[in-house]
Amino acid sequence: MNIASKTAPGTKLVNDESGWLQYHSVGRFPGQHEAIRAALDGFADVWLALDDRRWMVAGQSRRRAMQLWGKLVGASEDCTFTAENVTLAFGAFVDALPPSVLAGRKVLIAEDCFPSLYFLMVELAKRIGFRLETVRIAPGATYVSDEDFLKAWDADVALAMINWVTSVSSKRADLPRLLDHARRGRSLVALDITQGVGILPIDLAGLGIDFAATTSLKWLCGVPGAGFAYVRRELLDTLNPRVHGWHSQPDPTSWVLDRFSLAPDARRFGNGTSSPLPYIGSLPGIEWVLAEGVEKLAEHNLKLCHRLIEIADRHGMTLAGPREDALRGGSVMTALSSSAEAEAMRLALQEMGFICDARSERLRWSPGCVTTMEALDALDEAVGRIRSGKTGSRPAA
Repeated sequence: MNIASKTAPGTKLVNDESGWLQYHSVGRFPGQHEAIRAALDGFADVWLALDDRRWMVAGQSRRRAMQLWGKLVGASEDCTFTAENVTLAFGAFVDALPPSVLAGRKVLIAEDCFPSLYFLMVELAKRIGFRLETVRIAPGATYVSDEDFLKAWDADVALAMINWVTSVSSKRADLPRLLDHARRGRSLVALDITQGVGILPIDLAGLGIDFAATTSLKWLCGVPGAGFAYVRRELLDTLNPRVHGWHSQPDPTSWVLDRFSLAPDARRFGNGTSSPLPYIGSLPGIEWVLAEGVEKLAEHNLKLCHRLIEIADRHGMTLAGPREDALRGGSVMTALSSSAEAEAMRLALQEMGFICDARSERLRWSPGCVTTMEALDALDEAVGRIRSGKTGSRPAA
């Protein structure tokens, strides 16, 4: 790691990627640039070759990405499908349910869900005829607690939309407790696992999750456009996706118009020709996470999160998420006095070599495999400079 001289107030304190704190958005791993470039160059060579291998190779890459993702989350290939993003995956699942499952009943969602899913469900509620009930953040709290979510989860809830780890507080859901309640009430559970996969272990089939989806971004260190979804095997026969296409069939090469049937497994969520490029670009990251092991990555992350909490406490910053390890994902979020203050701190930290982001008044810190303890020691100094107003106005070196 390259730590710069700690003299001039506006000087960069970190001159390499060790100050990367944005795994909640975009993940990094050693050698990533070269690995993604090699994957995309390999695709270009195959796609432009004077032969007919391109579709076979493209399909193999997408299938391999699905298989490796399945290993990470405990999902067999026959229960897995792909979508461009998490919102489309959730929409495909909800729209595929028999209308009688949701019509006239409740769908439960937390106020601190990923907003895109809320916007999706508002529209689907009009179309399908269910009532969307939002569990609000309690006064003085920074996230929806499991207790408040359970209080709102009555016998009329047909589907509960659960964030495994929230994106603005890193609060982790107690899945065994919530799923036990779901089973007793016979509710379906749709799980957004985006902020947890790759930094926390999970077994979707073992837990009995009905549906889950994620992207290949964030802790999986992939590129945009590669989403993955899981459906519990016992549900598949009841699901009829709204959009059918040639890849929804048992055999996509069958083009006989009057013999169409849905594939018996999660391939029924296929439709037209999918883009292989996001999966090719995301494969190096997924392979790297599997090779390193989630447990090893989690151990490194936990030590760094402890240091980040120390920094927040030392400089009088309010934690916006749980302090307890068992209740927290891989991020440490702090709440500042305003969105303007949060944005000003983000920019000042970036000037000194620390890459994070702000959402409203919250500053989000997510350390990963390239982040180092030495960089966080420098972050401690940087936050002290900012909080004391001694950052200076000189641009970063």
